[in-house]
This record gives sequence, structure tokens and C-alpha cells, in this order.
Amino acid sequence: MAQPTNLYDTFDTTGIREDLTDVIYNISPEDTPILSAIPRTAAKGTKHEWQLDALAAPAANSVIEGDDATIDAMAATTRAFNFTQIQDKVIALSGTQSSVDAAGRADEMAYQIAKKSKELKKDMEFALIKGTVQEAGDATDARDLGSLPTWIKTNGDAGTSGSLSTGSGTDLPNSGTDRDLTETILKTVIQEVYTSGGDLDLLVVPPSVKQVISGFNANTTRFGPADKRVEYAAIDVYSSDFGDIQVVPNRVMATTDEKLCFLLQSDMAAAAYLRDFQIGDLAKTGDSEKKQLLVEWTLEMRNEAAHGIILDINQ
Repeated sequence: MAQPTNLYDTFDTTGIREDLTDVIYNISPEDTPILSAIPRTAAKGTKHEWQLDALAAPAANSVIEGDDATIDAMAATTRAFNFTQIQDKVIALSGTQSSVDAAGRADEMAYQIAKKSKELKKDMEFALIKGTVQEAGDATDARDLGSLPTWIKTNGDAGTSGSLSTGSGTDLPNSGTDRDLTETILKTVIQEVYTSGGDLDLLVVPPSVKQVISGFNANTTRFGPADKRVEYAAIDVYSSDFGDIQVVPNRVMATTDEKLCFLLQSDMAAAAYLRDFQIGDLAKTGDSEKKQLLVEWTLEMRNEAAHGIILDINQ
């Protein structure tokens, strides 16, 4: 078949209106499991400090009837610190861009602020995960907070020749030989944390490792609809001998080169804010509008022995 002579079709016209939906589709993940789980607190200076203490080990204890009391040895608390880190996102829009009729958003600046705010939170999650040592900073170098891997020294497991950090926020774990995560490794670290006094509630893992854990066969809770046609293939809560632990995949961990998993007691760490999330107008230098989204904060590791880390895990 052929078109009739002089048929006027859509290929000949120039007056067809643009067909652009008034919706913007964005599936980029915005969840921040660790940052969302730990509590918020306030920092008062760029060097944020807190105190740690511990009970004496159990020992035989019996005294003679009527004996004079003997004063027990007492130990002072220890102080730990971390430096606040400034993180920001800057938006600049031309006067024209702010004036045109943009599809999918009524206000371009408001749209960009909402988008960059989510990106900033993901950067904060990255800062917690990425192996970065604390830095005091100076006029030319930014301050850096010591991330989670630099604080955990008591409970953990590393591959052959690997080791944990010294737990002061100043050094990184030493990489060992990569291996698959096994239930034996996981149970060992859980027991270590319990023996140290921790009460774990969160196991944070890369997405690929979440699937490995779902293949474990020990005591687990598998959530799903009560329907016989449903196969329960996921482990959302690991029921250990020492309590239930929520298993949470972390998409941000898939973007780093860190091959690790975190076992956390969420109330034994905190995000300490010196300057909470804020939006400021930057100086106008021409036909544009500039805004800066900013936060200044640090990781407060309240007691590293309440947590555990598994290093050198294949992903």
C-alpha cells in the first residue's frame, strides 16, 4: 500500500506541540540505613569529645565478718574525640532558567534543593562507611571525621593477614585475603560483641551480601505473606543466640570499595551536629541565583565495643 498523492501527514507539518509529561521519574535510591538508625546529638566545637568507661571484670568476692572495708581500685573515664566534617551542595541557576516554564516542577530552585538535600544525606552515609581517618584540618585541608571502620577494634573478623584498626579514629583496618561471608564468621563476631557487653540490633551489609545471608540455614525469621504459593527466600531478621538482629542492605555500600559488614548497637553511636542542615544564599555576582546546602557534623562512637565489623568480604 502507498499513501494517496498530496496526503498531508505528521512528517510534513511543523506545528505539532511537544509531548512532554509533567512528571519527572527518578528511581535513584535515597535511603541511608546507618545515618537513619543512629540517634542525633549536638556538638559544641570542631573537636567533639565524649567519655568512655567500663566495669571491672568479675572476680571472687568474699570478706571476713566484721573486717575493715578495703577501698577498691578505681579507674578514671577515658576521653575520645572526632572532628566535625563540613559537607555541602551548591546550586546556581541563571535568571532565565528560573523564569522559564519548566516541565515537572513549578519552581526549579525548590526542585534542585530537594534533590541536592537527598544527595547530601547520601554523602553523609558514604562518610560513615568509607574508610577515612580523622583529620584536624587547616587553612588548606578540610577536616575529616573518622569513619566507622577506624573506630572498631574489639570485635571483628578479617581475612588472612588482615586486622582491625586500633580504634581511635586515626588508622584504617589492614586488608587481608578476601573470602565469602559464612554463618560461622557471623556467629563468631556476634558472640564477641555480646561478651563485650553489646546488644546488637542491626547488621548492615552490601546488597550482594544480603543475598548470601538469605542462604543461611540457622535460626532465622523470614517475613512474607501467609500464602502457600510464596517462597520465603529472604532473611530480614537474624535470630541469634544473643538476640534478634535486623539485616539491612545498604545501597551506598555498593558504591564504595569497602568489602565489609557492620554489626551495630544503634544507640552506641550518634551523629553529632555542630551545624544542622541549612540553606544559605550566596553572594550575587551576576544574572544568577546561588544557594548552598550545608551541614557540619561528626560521628560520635559512644563505645566501639558495642559494635562489630567483618572485613575482607567478597561482594
